[in-house]
Amino acid sequence: MSDVTLIDARVTARSELATDICALEIEASGRVPLPALDAGAHIDVHVGGFVRQYSLLGPPACAPERYRIAVLRTTASRGGSEAVHRTLQVGSSLRISAPRNHFALRLDGAPAVLVAGGIGITPILCMAAALHGRRTPFELHYCGRSIARMALVDELLGSPYARSVHLHVDDAPSGRLDVGRVLSRQPAHAHLYVCGPQGFMDHVLGSARAAGWTDDRLHHECFQPAAAASGSGDRPFELWAVRSGQRIVVRADESALQALRRSGIQIASSCEQGVCGSCLIPVVAGLVDHRDSFLTAQEKAAHAEFLPCCSRALENTLTIDA
Repeated sequence: MSDVTLIDARVTARSELATDICALEIEASGRVPLPALDAGAHIDVHVGGFVRQYSLLGPPACAPERYRIAVLRTTASRGGSEAVHRTLQVGSSLRISAPRNHFALRLDGAPAVLVAGGIGITPILCMAAALHGRRTPFELHYCGRSIARMALVDELLGSPYARSVHLHVDDAPSGRLDVGRVLSRQPAHAHLYVCGPQGFMDHVLGSARAAGWTDDRLHHECFQPAAAASGSGDRPFELWAVRSGQRIVVRADESALQALRRSGIQIASSCEQGVCGSCLIPVVAGLVDHRDSFLTAQEKAAHAEFLPCCSRALENTLTIDA
């Protein structure tokens, strides 16, 4: 059972933004103001037995009346996007979380390069509005296979910051993004924000690192779980939960999160796929077999935190603050 507080809500508007992409406007039941949102934030959407994370569209706002999200129906869907497209219509009830943000802008006044691939435009749109409002210089590069599959293009080109928007369409004369050329003309203190399919982000971030960009200037968002670890199978290990004073055996066929709950230790969670970060726990001692898509490479190397929904121990025992 999750400890995440949920908000009863309903869909107030639905529109089709592009091929297989719909937009939903959501308000709280009773039309009470919703929790504040900032650029890069997302919410959990509970529908049809699934929990999925979707970035919030629109500028940052304090106590907004509605949230707006965009959802891509994917052929490789684990069921969540299909459930949204099939079941959520105007008037539909659902439950959502308050916004969380693991992709926040660095508000230090440094220039920014925003790079979006496909549906990754959703958090980038909010970032662009925030940067424009703060008069921070930025470029927005939006990449897609075809214009028919790129959402929010009209909004971007009709925005007050349209001059900063650059479209890169595979089947159009504009062609693909030349990441190296874009990054080479940026000042040394600029930040890079990227969101999109994993392969796309790997290419952009890899190009930045090859060009000398340091990890503290690289920021990305991923809503897809990491590929499952390969091998001969998982093995049991022991969790030493120091605050609870319990030693808990995690069986080979269960997650650390399931073992903790089986022992009466309740940990907040949401996606349970290693994506959202809501179940993050401090590590006191031991090495972690990180299998998540949330922590950065530097954070994983430090072995100071782990996500019990998917990650395991590299050794026989992992000591945690729980």
